[in-house]
Amino acid sequence: MSTQMVSTIGQQIRELREKAGIPLRKAAVLVDIDIAILSKMERGERKFTKDLIIKLAKLYNAQKDELIIEYLSDIVSYELKDEDLAIEVLKVAEKKVEYLKANKLKK
Repeated sequence: MSTQMVSTIGQQIRELREKAGIPLRKAAVLVDIDIAILSKMERGERKFTKDLIIKLAKLYNAQKDELIIEYLSDIVSYELKDEDLAIEVLKVAEKKVEYLKANKLKK
């Protein structure tokens, strides 16, 4: 693994919010979510939804696709974190995704 700092989607969202200078309370109101829930999401105690990630990307003027990638990678990482074969699973999953996408296009 590289020495690059790895962070969760919650940490990244908090960083974007703080960089945008938007208080948690205001961000929660602007995306129509309870402040306590958003706070827990930023702390990693609750899970984000893809729709909320998209809303927050727009609010913070962030790259939507990059945040969705981070969000989805969190889901996969948490699911596989205790698996000894996680890296091999990811390699096989990558091939399966490519196969499924290719076959979807043929239909």
